[in-house]
Amino acid sequence: MLRYTLMRLGIFAGCLVVVWGAVYSGIFPRGFGDSNFLWVLLLSLVLSAPISWVVLRRERERASVKIVNRVDRMKANLEANRSQEDVADDTARTQGEAAASN
Repeated sequence: MLRYTLMRLGIFAGCLVVVWGAVYSGIFPRGFGDSNFLWVLLLSLVLSAPISWVVLRRERERASVKIVNRVDRMKANLEANRSQEDVADDTARTQGEAAASN
């Protein structure tokens, strides 16, 4: 997941540099007054989102497979713990009933 996040930030940084250059060269319009920096950030975000969606598809799928595997492993561990508790509880009840009948 860290790799995906860093790749996403890299794409955003690249878009930020391209948009910044395009705004100051006059290709894209400048923001009003002091809002130019916010304009550049928002435009970079809007451009980087679909690029990340397409370019990082495989990385996203790898991350989701790892997450699903981790969740499945945690569920299996929880189920194993539950079954161990059930066996211990059944054993304790059986021993308690045997002691009570004597």
